[in-house]
Amino acid sequence: MATQFRDILETFENQNPGRDYNIEIVCPEFTSVCPKTGQPDFGTLIFNYIPEAKCVELKSLKMYLQAFRNEGIFYENVTNRILDDLVAVLSPRWMHLEARFTPRGGISTNVTVEHYAETSEEE
Repeated sequence: MATQFRDILETFENQNPGRDYNIEIVCPEFTSVCPKTGQPDFGTLIFNYIPEAKCVELKSLKMYLQAFRNEGIFYENVTNRILDDLVAVLSPRWMHLEARFTPRGGISTNVTVEHYAETSEEE
């Protein structure tokens, strides 16, 4: 089931592929489940990316993120998995994801991951 989350993501054509521009998406209602305690985890996801040929369609992103609501997964793993899925679907020039999780037991955790597109060696 978890491997099919990526299939939820939809894209649309980047209308300005010749220009580097940043898209920032803030998702303040992310939820998943701690695999150790079964307790819900809450966080804010902040995406920044420079698109290549495709942009992510926001309703599909919302549905994709909601699929994690009952998923037992550690903060570090879910953050990396979300980035991997978006990179696989979008092939962006650059993508940065910061996951800011709500404190639990007096400890807060932020996980940041980044992707850089491979550049050709041709000059």
